[in-house]
Formats: sequence, structure tokens, C-alpha cells
Amino acid sequence: MARTQRIEYEGAVYHVTARGNERREIFRDDADREHFLRVLGESVGRFEVRLYLFCLMANHIHLVMETPRANLGRFMHRLQTAYTIHFNLRHCRSGHLMQGRYGAKLVEKDAYLLRLSRYVHLNPVFTAAARSRPVSERITMLGRYPWSSYRSYVGAARPLDYVDYGPIRAMIEPSPSVQPRAYRRFVEAGIEQVDTAFLEAARASPLGLGSEEFRETVRRLYHRLCDDKPRQEDVAFRRMPRRVDVEVILENVCRRLAVDRGSLLRTRRDSGPRAVAARMLCDHGDLTQRQVAQTLGLRSGAAVSKQLRSLTHRLVSDRDLREAVAAISRDLTVS
Repeated sequence: MARTQRIEYEGAVYHVTARGNERREIFRDDADREHFLRVLGESVGRFEVRLYLFCLMANHIHLVMETPRANLGRFMHRLQTAYTIHFNLRHCRSGHLMQGRYGAKLVEKDAYLLRLSRYVHLNPVFTAAARSRPVSERITMLGRYPWSSYRSYVGAARPLDYVDYGPIRAMIEPSPSVQPRAYRRFVEAGIEQVDTAFLEAARASPLGLGSEEFRETVRRLYHRLCDDKPRQEDVAFRRMPRRVDVEVILENVCRRLAVDRGSLLRTRRDSGPRAVAARMLCDHGDLTQRQVAQTLGLRSGAAVSKQLRSLTHRLVSDRDLREAVAAISRDLTVS
């Protein structure tokens, strides 16, 4: 069976889901969950996506996000790969952690996005074990669940710097001081009175969540994308990032990291600048790992892959390096 084409465009909003292989757990303890959120936060900054909310369950995740740079595929590849490497190393296993491809459904903004946020945040109290409990107990469970953005939405926890609360909160209440309480009432109401109309709309199309008009628009875009002879407007529909010249990339890396050009070519253990250069050449120069190896004097594409994995781990704990990498990426995006 052919793989479903991904619809990507600037400003697209998605409901993303990813499940464990054979529906097995992807988080074995809180340390796994904490690491996933660190990688998620770093990935949000690196790819400049707008993460509206999230929910981590035992064997799957939900993300609701917007992609101003039309880069959902790259964002998810990095997120899943980085977390899988950590999980496999920590638990002495190998192979795939996630089941097949992640799901990504386009979402119509405004009312459907708001109702989707409630559906995602209510996941912890709609498990088989929770459904049999009284509504009051489920409300308490929801307010105590630490592995979603809900508690920070309703003011029960500190705001997360990688979550953009503004758009969804503004849909429920214009006054910022009242927004947390209003949003809590809105979500809690969904425990007792299930939004059946929303669930029917969610089941109506595998590609888009929204009105009939929105779903039809998404359907047309999808078929246009799959057409063997794409029309001219398809190019505008899915804009590809501009390739940046290799010299421009290397100059920016050296300037931001305050190193000379030679340091990018020296062979030494755990070279941070070299790894950053490799990432930027892949992301903004559109080079393959083999081409990056030739540019930076590495032995092979596998050596580049090792540098990138090492950088991923360092970015989780090194805030200064993380900010420098984000700044380089911004420079190259607008250069």
C-alpha cells in the first residue's frame, strides 16, 4: 500500500499522534517522560514550530502544533529519532520504538482547534480505568496529571517556555487574567458531556479536522499533491526551504561560535563546532551526510551521523550551545 502523502505548507496546524510499536509503552518511567519533554522543547526551538499543547500517555503522544516554516516532517524525524536513541540506550534495547509513521491531521483554526485542545487534554481521564470513576474524581485526576500542558494552561503549574498558550486561551476568553479559569471550566465540562459532534467531525476524514468546506479543501490539496502531473500552483502550495550556500553557512557558524575556520576541519573528540556545522549543512545547505563529510574532512556519512547524535545529546543539557544553534538557524533562515 502506498504511503499517505504529507500535506505541508507554511502556517499549517496539525494534530500529531505517535504510538508505540505494537501499542507497547514508549515511557517506562518519569525519567523517560522528562527526557522526551526536554527533546520536545529543544526541537520546538530548533525548527521554529509553534507548539500549542501536548499530552503524553503510556503508549502514545498527542501534539497540537503549527509549522510556520512548513517543516513538520523534519521536526518529527528529529523528535522521534532523538528520543528513540535515548530510550534504546537507557533500556538496553534496539530497533523501532514507534509504530509505523506518525499521524498528522490538518486542523481548521478557531472553534475546531479549541475543541481539539479539550479532547487532547482529556485523554488521561478517558482511559478504560478512569471512565468508571465519578466525574468529581476524574476532575481531580485531570488536575493532577503532570504529563500534559493542561496544568500550565489552567495556572496550576508554571508556563512552559516551549508552549504557545496565547491563541487557544484567547479563543475561550479575551481577558488574560480570566483565561486560566475559563479554560479549566471549558475542559472540565467535556468530562460529563462528551462532545459527540466534535468526535464525528474527527472521524469524518483521515486528512483534516474541521468544517465540511475545510475537509473538502484538504481533500483537493491531497489529490493535487498525489497527481502524477502536478499543476503549477502545487509549487506554491508546498514551498521548499531555500538552500543556503556552504560558505555562508560555515561563516555563520564560525562567527556565532567564535571559532576559526580551521577548527571545523580538525579531528578531535567531541568537537562541538564541527557538529553544529554538520547540522547546519544538512538543515540549510540541503547536503547529504556524505557530502557533509567531504566538506568537513570526515571519513564518511556515518561519522557525520555520529557527530549529529552527539550534538543532540549535548543540546539537551547545554543551554548556551542550544541558544547559539537556534541563533545560527535564524541567521541562515533570513540570510
